[in-house]
Amino acid sequence: MLAKRLQAIAKDWFLLGMISAVILATLFPDIGRSGGAMHADVAANVGIFLVFLFHGIGLSTESMVQGLSRWKLHLMVQSMTYVMFPFLWLGLNALFGAYIPPYLMLGFLYLCALPSTISSSVAMTAIGRGNVPGAIFNATLSSLLGIFLTPLIISLALETSGSHGLSLVDAMINIAILLFLPFLLGQLLRPVIGRWFARYKKYINNFDKMVILMLVYASFCDSVKGGLWTNYGMGTIALTMLGAGVILCIVLVITTVVAKRLGFDKEDEIAAVFCGSKKTLASGVPMAKLLFGTHPGLGLIVLPIMFYHQLQLFGCSILAERYARRLQPVPVRVK
Repeated sequence: MLAKRLQAIAKDWFLLGMISAVILATLFPDIGRSGGAMHADVAANVGIFLVFLFHGIGLSTESMVQGLSRWKLHLMVQSMTYVMFPFLWLGLNALFGAYIPPYLMLGFLYLCALPSTISSSVAMTAIGRGNVPGAIFNATLSSLLGIFLTPLIISLALETSGSHGLSLVDAMINIAILLFLPFLLGQLLRPVIGRWFARYKKYINNFDKMVILMLVYASFCDSVKGGLWTNYGMGTIALTMLGAGVILCIVLVITTVVAKRLGFDKEDEIAAVFCGSKKTLASGVPMAKLLFGTHPGLGLIVLPIMFYHQLQLFGCSILAERYARRLQPVPVRVK
């Protein structure tokens, strides 16, 4: 099973695309940097607007409503995403902050402040035979809350740690214009073009990924020009992968234990574990561009979520198959 997962990752064009984007940014940083020939700032804003417009069109309000009733599940998932993760970062920062490059530590903070991901959370819950409506509701709610809570958490954490704080008002305005506004517009357009949109969803999903790759390339171009590899090197890559793996393992254990302590049935436990442990790359990279702009450390800031994304897909797919193999309860027949 492990070999099968490794083969699937090797065939993942998106993963190869992210690696290629980093390599191209290292070789040709002047093309994608801010003010470069690619005009990355304008292209990024247009791409981000379209991505969230498409998210708004594609989101089914009806499927969200089906998952409303399990309030304990919703409270746990959102608490894991926006309370437990940030507190985990505070602990890691207190223990290891002095040994980790500041921009990379900011990247781990950004990872911990991000919302859950919709597509893979729901897919893993479905594979594991969990509460799919509950997963849809929580992943969607997490994404909407993240538009406002992610910059707020980052700003508060930076102030608490004594670092330079994020301009919260500017961040909220940027996010409202380029994330929330197109999402609302997409919801308004859904009754009109929703069916047409569903027929071409596969191609639109690929467009989302292409926008993310463009943003990754542009982010690393700025960071390479700012001395990303000359100041840090391959040891930073290894450190990032280790940190992302440690965070994922800790969170998977905590979400599983908390779900069991709360008395969740197996279906709700599965939804809680997958929604409460996931972090979104699809929204994370565009939001980073809006929050941090031309920050010289932007490449390091998005590095943890890039690694965490792949690790969560690999680890959670194995966990989902393990959940799926559990025995189903035998129904009792009344004679």
